Amino acid sequence: MNIFSLIGLIVVGVGAIALLWAVMSYNRLVQLKSLCQEGWSGIDVQLKRRYDLVPNLVGVVEGYKIHEKEVLENVTKMRAASMSASTVDEKADAEKGLSGALKTLFAVAENYPDLKANENFLSLQQELSSLETEIQLSRRYYNGAARNYNIAVRSFPSNVVANMFGFAVVEYFELDSAAEREVPKVKF
Repeated sequence: MNIFSLIGLIVVGVGAIALLWAVMSYNRLVQLKSLCQEGWSGIDVQLKRRYDLVPNLVGVVEGYKIHEKEVLENVTKMRAASMSASTVDEKADAEKGLSGALKTLFAVAENYPDLKANENFLSLQQELSSLETEIQLSRRYYNGAARNYNIAVRSFPSNVVANMFGFAVVEYFELDSAAEREVPKVKF
């Protein structure tokens, strides 16, 4: 065996290792991106459930002839905006608006004792509360998957493969409002 065949074997061996690494890096990026898509799908399912619940809630409230028409119109408008949002940032902004509108609706409902005691309203309120918890859990899963994916896309050496095949950083589904991030104050 001469020196050239030995060098050739080393070059082929290094090339095979580099190719194997590139394939493994690509597959890891695909897996992480799929987890992000799965996480977003979970958020989307919970948001769809909430979108379906809002008209029922508005219908029950309208049945009590609440005079705050602007509140009901705002809830309906925010629901439509949230449903039509396409990017993660647009969806986060729209969801923030819908959550705020629903909080206002429940605050207004406090002024109507008959409505507060209505079984349908209480049931819808409880279901919405449960959905909010599910949305929070889905958001946490998605953001964790997005974090892992973004680390792989940005860190060396997997960023080389990510750049070659067009893997891009994904956005987190976050709260932008400082008021929503504040810890509630509890008084004893």
